[in-house]
Amino acid sequence: MQDYEAAFEPDRRRDPGFAADHWRDLVHRCAEKHGIMLIAEDGGKAVGWAFAHETPGHLFVVEPERRHGNLAELYVLPEARGQGHGRALIMACEDWARGRDYRLLTVGVLSKNGRAMRSYEGAGFAPYTTVMRRYL
Repeated sequence: MQDYEAAFEPDRRRDPGFAADHWRDLVHRCAEKHGIMLIAEDGGKAVGWAFAHETPGHLFVVEPERRHGNLAELYVLPEARGQGHGRALIMACEDWARGRDYRLLTVGVLSKNGRAMRSYEGAGFAPYTTVMRRYL
């Protein structure tokens, strides 16, 4: 995933220690935030994954939508894209969120990741907020 995102976002970590650091972080967030990790398979081979967890909302958001699910990561191997694996992972995350009585599932997308934006919009997600940055 880091190599894919590095093509349009140069701040992605690609060092040898990243995979181990990332796995530890995912396991920790999954445990601490009541998360779920899902694997998409095709013919017994893993072709993608998704990770979702609980996210507390801001005080200015109405109570029923404050505690919600966040689809924190979704990745499908390039050779498996366009076959419905991403959509199946999104639907499984939605099922998980409904099972926890969340009324809302959010996802963050890098602004230059047009393919992901189109996929999420096709699954019914709509833009909500924009985070902007300025390097100093």
